[in-house]
Amino acid sequence: MASPGREGEHPSVTLFRQYLRIRTVQPEPDYGAAVAFLEERARQLGLGCQKVEVAPGRVVTVLTWPGTNPKLSSLLLNSHTDVVPVSKEYWSHDPFEAFKDAEGYIYARGAQDMKCVGIQYLEAVRRLKAEGHHFPRTIHMTFVPDEEIGGHKGMELFVQRPEFKALKAGFALDEGLANPTDAFTVFYSERSPWWVRVTSTGKPGHGSRFIEDTAAEKLHKVVGSVLAFREKERQRLQANPHLKLGAVTSVNLTKLEGGMAYNVVPATMSASFDFRVAPDVDLKAFEEQLRGWCQAAGQGVTFEFVQKWTEPRVTSTDDSDPWWAAFSGVCKDMRLTLEQEIFPAATDSRYLRAVGVPALGFSPMNRTPVLLHGHDERLHEAVFLRGIDIYTRLLPALASVPALPSDS
Repeated sequence: MASPGREGEHPSVTLFRQYLRIRTVQPEPDYGAAVAFLEERARQLGLGCQKVEVAPGRVVTVLTWPGTNPKLSSLLLNSHTDVVPVSKEYWSHDPFEAFKDAEGYIYARGAQDMKCVGIQYLEAVRRLKAEGHHFPRTIHMTFVPDEEIGGHKGMELFVQRPEFKALKAGFALDEGLANPTDAFTVFYSERSPWWVRVTSTGKPGHGSRFIEDTAAEKLHKVVGSVLAFREKERQRLQANPHLKLGAVTSVNLTKLEGGMAYNVVPATMSASFDFRVAPDVDLKAFEEQLRGWCQAAGQGVTFEFVQKWTEPRVTSTDDSDPWWAAFSGVCKDMRLTLEQEIFPAATDSRYLRAVGVPALGFSPMNRTPVLLHGHDERLHEAVFLRGIDIYTRLLPALASVPALPSDS
């Protein structure tokens, strides 16, 4: 057994484990402790620290390292401070102890998603400042709340604030995913989450009779249409080895509701679906397809959106793009293999891209199973420390991108 505070541990690992022990777990995150932790980091590193309360109890903490040319747009390094809930009984170790085993694996909720990245930003900046570096572009590190529940009281509000506009963000890095191979995954776009509730109304009656035009019959037709579409997309993904999950549209039936008693045919039933729509899909046409499925099922079948993202954006990964050239150039120099993908779920990057800030999703974790939101989420300390090395090379390149037309 390894102790929680092994002697001789790398100070960056110790700091990472300290951050992991802060219980910023939904639905009641301890954001106050996280903000205090970040304020102390800013003080130790000599960074500016701004707290922006975008909603009651929801603070975006911005740590700033000023550049030498304030006329240039800035580099934004984003991470979220909240983590998803846990089923503690399924974990090998307390998910908020940040236990490190004898092999060097750190077990904690947030180890991959995404407290590792937040500390990697900070420790890369620490190294660069200690070496006496200065860069033309200002570097802002934003630590935002509530990403795990949609960012509606976090980044979605923050990008509309004057404090965000004052950051003059020109390019952003945000979270990605681990990669179990030798390669590193970089995400240049993401799918649009559409949460759709279909409601069917029909004739009620006694459960012993063959009643015509029931809510269940019509809802069944819609469910069948949606699942047939799902199977078509699944087969398309499986048939093309070059496609990744983010390049197709997925859907799952997540809720069925209706009925009051076994012997009463309900007048109303509903089905809820989680669609993740690929960025190349014509959204207006896709909505018409939803409408068509409901109309084909019969009268009294309607749908509504619980969540509907309609502003998919794609960040350039063309070699002519200065930001991508700087990012990919460092990775090439470090002999890192990059796999470009569309993020299969949703992150705060969508809010940044929607206001015109190009963003890449990148969490430097290779040779690591994807364990975010799962039991025994963990990260090896060597992979974590290698991530700091990578950011220590990336930040100078990105913060030194020459002046661009967009800067003016």
